[in-house]
Amino acid sequence: MWGNRGSRGRRRLSAVVLTVLTVLGTGSWTTGAEPLTPSTPPGIEAWQADRARGERLPDPATASPAEVSGFFARATAARLGRLLDRHPGTLGNLDGAPVRLRYAANRKAIRAEALRELTRAEDRSLPDRTRRRAHERAGRYGELLLPGRQILAFDPRGRGQLVEVYGDLTAAARTAVVVPGSDIDLMSFDRAKDPYGTPSGMAKSLHGRMAAVAPSTPTAVIAWAGYTTPSGIGVDAATGRLAEAGAPRLSRLLSGLAATGAPAPAVFCHSYGSVVCGLTARQAQPGTLGDLVFVAAPGTRAGSATGLGTTSRVWAATAASDWIQHVAGLRILGLGHGADPSDPAYGARPVPTARVTSHTGYFAPGSDALAAFTDIALGRPPGGDVASARLSGGDVALGRPPGGGVASARLSGGDAVPAHPPGGDVAPARPPGGDAAPARPPGAGGNAPHPR
Repeated sequence: MWGNRGSRGRRRLSAVVLTVLTVLGTGSWTTGAEPLTPSTPPGIEAWQADRARGERLPDPATASPAEVSGFFARATAARLGRLLDRHPGTLGNLDGAPVRLRYAANRKAIRAEALRELTRAEDRSLPDRTRRRAHERAGRYGELLLPGRQILAFDPRGRGQLVEVYGDLTAAARTAVVVPGSDIDLMSFDRAKDPYGTPSGMAKSLHGRMAAVAPSTPTAVIAWAGYTTPSGIGVDAATGRLAEAGAPRLSRLLSGLAATGAPAPAVFCHSYGSVVCGLTARQAQPGTLGDLVFVAAPGTRAGSATGLGTTSRVWAATAASDWIQHVAGLRILGLGHGADPSDPAYGARPVPTARVTSHTGYFAPGSDALAAFTDIALGRPPGGDVASARLSGGDVALGRPPGGGVASARLSGGDAVPAHPPGGDVAPARPPGGDAAPARPPGAGGNAPHPR
């Protein structure tokens, strides 16, 4: 049950004051501002130089995804090949461009970055620390080049950004996007530790369960780490600066999906990602945003679901076991993100969370939240009559590689680039996919009051 809101508010305020005093006293509060990745795609200088020489190319800074899509619809195969050779970095990050062309462009760009970092790793004139860092990056890029990976966006600048697709996006009838919170970048995108706190782990878990529950429905889930996330607990996590920079990027992704014919996705926003999504809801073009799901949200920068300015259905999930409940809904001295979307007064539809055990446990196999998320992504009422669509013997998160015409998007010679550290062995790369995961039994869940 929800309990007394006044006493809960006093407990939250006490917890926040204690937390602030603690971090200030221990020096663990992060005060530095995270540098923002440029809003224009990598390699844009060469792209713009070709435009200046008379090449009729869309301007990535001003052209809408619909205009980008129209350009590629008119381009010949020969022209597409030239663009792929000359501008993989820009092409791979261009919302509105054909999906499989972007996959191919990003494989080319990643391979080039891997070779560049390998060269740095072997350069003995560089400090050992720089060479080790280069080796780590080269190994990371080698992982991204493994067969079956579908990289929709890749930006190595700064901490790095990455967008990956699970499933066949070009054929999907139901789609979803996962937006992560703090401490996510190119290196931590699919880390082995705490996997269901990563965009990759959340997206793969959701896609696997969607495929198991509705095997005859083509589905795709996008893990979107396409913005600069906060690092640690600090000013960036407590303010909207990074969310304000990320929201236009997410809005453009949604417009790009619509321009290429994909259905409007359900968008699942975890932790600080909810702040990004709250701002995106106001900016998204009509018809590009499906259901909006706030997961473990500290706030959304809106006072209510109505205040988001969207016609999409709005959902919220915050577990009683999640520490975020102590800071959600607070705003003190300019810090915090406003109303708690899990508060009934906010007006969002509640998602069951009785079997969620931590801040990063919502997408874990067996959680009631994951079962509800699956129904939402499939366009069904959570806890509805979907038992007939489930596989016999229980729900299983499929561990097979992402499907859907990947081979046609690969470049010839697209093997992963080996990364040999100076004086060390190659770290083993994790294959795409994941372990089979038992999911929630049929019939559990439902659109019940939030069990806080």
